[in-house]
Amino acid sequence: MHEVKLSAKNQIALPREIRNALKVKAGGKLIIITRGSTAIMMRKPKRYPRAIAAMAQRMYPSDYLQRERDSWDRDS
Repeated sequence: MHEVKLSAKNQIALPREIRNALKVKAGGKLIIITRGSTAIMMRKPKRYPRAIAAMAQRMYPSDYLQRERDSWDRDS
């Protein structure tokens, strides 16, 4: 975890470790998503559909879809 300070101009400087982890350089674009009082920062994707698909792949276990389909067959 890193602590940053908000300047008088409402700006922050990202620590090197964060810039490296996000793979951004000066002039790079970031997206900040807020969830209540929490902010999530990520690098702006070049292709949104690909980025969303990649995030969705890791959301569920690999056998999730098959288990869902099996549950539909049992309920009928």
